[in-house]
Amino acid sequence: MNHNGKISFKRYIVFWLSQSLSQLGSAMTGFALILWAYTQSGSALQVSLMSFSSYVPYILASLVAGAFVDRNDKKRIMLASDSVAAVGSVAVLLFSLSGCLQIWHIYLVNMLTGFMNAFQQPASAVALGRIVPRDKLANVSGMNSFSMNLTTVLTPVLAAALYAFGGLGLILTVDLCSFALAFFVLLTLIYIPETESTEGGKTEDSAFSGCREGFSFLLANRGILVIAVTMALLNFFSRLTYENILSPMILSRSGNDSLVLGVVNAMMGVGGILGGLLVSAGKLSKDNVRMIYVSAILSFLLGDLLMGAGRNVLVWSLAGLAASLPIPFINAGQNVILYERIPDEMQGRVFAVRNAIQFSTIPVGILLGGILADYVFEPFMAWENPVTDVLHHLVGEGAGSGMAVMFLCTGILGSLFSLCAYRSKEIQELRR
Repeated sequence: MNHNGKISFKRYIVFWLSQSLSQLGSAMTGFALILWAYTQSGSALQVSLMSFSSYVPYILASLVAGAFVDRNDKKRIMLASDSVAAVGSVAVLLFSLSGCLQIWHIYLVNMLTGFMNAFQQPASAVALGRIVPRDKLANVSGMNSFSMNLTTVLTPVLAAALYAFGGLGLILTVDLCSFALAFFVLLTLIYIPETESTEGGKTEDSAFSGCREGFSFLLANRGILVIAVTMALLNFFSRLTYENILSPMILSRSGNDSLVLGVVNAMMGVGGILGGLLVSAGKLSKDNVRMIYVSAILSFLLGDLLMGAGRNVLVWSLAGLAASLPIPFINAGQNVILYERIPDEMQGRVFAVRNAIQFSTIPVGILLGGILADYVFEPFMAWENPVTDVLHHLVGEGAGSGMAVMFLCTGILGSLFSLCAYRSKEIQELRR
């Protein structure tokens, strides 16, 4: 560690590995809870509400979390937030072992976890900028994308195996052990420097004034605001299609072949892993804005359009690869811009407000995707008219064709929006 608080890259790798294992444990718990909830209720809506119950408190709390993060010790916030989330896992474990676990218990725990994540994530983002050298930020972003997508690939396999072997209790135990390791590494090996205003413990500003300051910064820096809105759209389309109707569409069009679905999901994870490796190991474009928007356009055009037009596992796999590979480049470009342009003493407030903007579209996408598929696009594609005749030539007929058209819509609209945003005056000024 040097005088300004930047830690050695080797020490950061130890920290990154511990955090990655903790994320894998949490992801396996989430997957196992979905399996348990669907087995108990047989309701897709109740499963969707598990994600909904997590995101809503996250978004609401993000509006007031920024000032608290800027005023207080980042390391303590991260440790406390992770500890409260672990308490929720302990509660679920105890309910499960006693045989009285109900789905509303999971909703409550998810609400608690979402609330704590509203503090943990901006604190973690600020800490990252303070402990990692600036020339390593893009590499670290690639490493995080790599671990996130590796988690995506490993979670279904490991969680299904552990769930079959030891049930929900075993997975929760593994999750808590991975949390304990990450907690120990952060507590003992990582020093996060604080600014003078933080160390002084100023508390006279209200939480809502911090929210106003974060919004004011974004309004004064319109390019960063446009990027946040772009990310919100990416999250909306992701929940509308890929993370909502992809599974039912693939199953409907493959004769309920779960192996096909597993291959497609795995290829999406592989795409993210490859993208993360390229970002962490390669020299990236110095034009970070251009990298963000070109990557977004390619993801929509090559991923969504191909996924909608595909009719077999090979095409769907190529589509998943094409959709996910550019995402780490989007994240890396965004992170470099944010850390370069947001003052250290403002980062907590700005990151919290930005998170509220970017994730506000996720609950809408979660609820709207299934409604549009079941009540709009699938019934529409069952009609005989000139429009559906054309669409049948593009995506085929039968069950799942309406959901395939939804992918065509997100591909076209997403790429057009990304192009328009890239050509906007605010974004072009950001490039100067």
